[in-house]
Amino acid sequence: MTTAFVFPGQGSAYAGMAKELLALRPDLADTYYRTADDLLGIPLAGVCLDGSPRDLDDPAVAQPAIFLTSMAVLEVLRGEGLRPDAVAGHSLGEYAALVAAGVLEWTEALWLVRLRGELVATVGDRVGSATAAVIGPSRAELARICAEARAATGQVVEVAGDNEPRQTVVSGQAEAVARATEAARAAGARVEWLRTGGPFHSSLLGEAEAEFTETLIATEFRDPVVPLVSGVTGGWVTSAAEAAVALRGQLTSPVRWTGAVGTLAASGVDRFVEVGPGRVLGGLVRRILPDARVHSTHTPDRLALAVDELTATAA
Repeated sequence: MTTAFVFPGQGSAYAGMAKELLALRPDLADTYYRTADDLLGIPLAGVCLDGSPRDLDDPAVAQPAIFLTSMAVLEVLRGEGLRPDAVAGHSLGEYAALVAAGVLEWTEALWLVRLRGELVATVGDRVGSATAAVIGPSRAELARICAEARAATGQVVEVAGDNEPRQTVVSGQAEAVARATEAARAAGARVEWLRTGGPFHSSLLGEAEAEFTETLIATEFRDPVVPLVSGVTGGWVTSAAEAAVALRGQLTSPVRWTGAVGTLAASGVDRFVEVGPGRVLGGLVRRILPDARVHSTHTPDRLALAVDELTATAA
């Protein structure tokens, strides 16, 4: 089988997300979490071991915590001699994918993730943001609904990404997002509110993107050594320059997860390993590709099953 490692975004966070893993592999706490505590000056080890759900309301905390948990799981897989044939990440997960592809060092990516979270949280507090997943209407239909909500409220609400063919995310200012989701519900859609802490993947982050770009310019990107698919374009990233451009536009561009998974499948990928907390991303992959083999790694048992199958098929 041809295997892709895929890395989750903020929707996969939960309190104590690394507790079970670090109980079995306490060395990873020093390698990643406590090192990150020292670098960033925030108690990420505590959040990932025994934190409360409220700790995850701040993107500047939640996003590094998720990233570190993906790094810890990736370290376990690498320690077993397992390497992916391709990688991709959903929103925040793109940073972990860049590390897995050799484009960034994990500490470099960690600084970017922290800054990204801080910038988005600042905008979210200023404009009063909201984000929701809408299940049912097509992306085009939801874009029309968003346009009507913008006209009615004078606020921003936009399509922020497609998670799978029947699940689209909207992001923007709270009143406009509420108006759009009410209209979607009236048309038969189901709505799930997402706790993101900011208007990710919307034009509201234009100023934040400009500030973020200054840091990206000073960051050393390398050419991928593992085939890498962008969650922004849904296409392949083949150079350091392309990787930097993709990250630069990620804050204001919608996630194209359906396209990214389709690109991986078209290249022959038929097995997906969700590397990190939760199992949200695996569920999306299953709905896009019902015949694909999908592994989650969010518990030690699930991680062990993934390692066993990958090892057996690599032999």
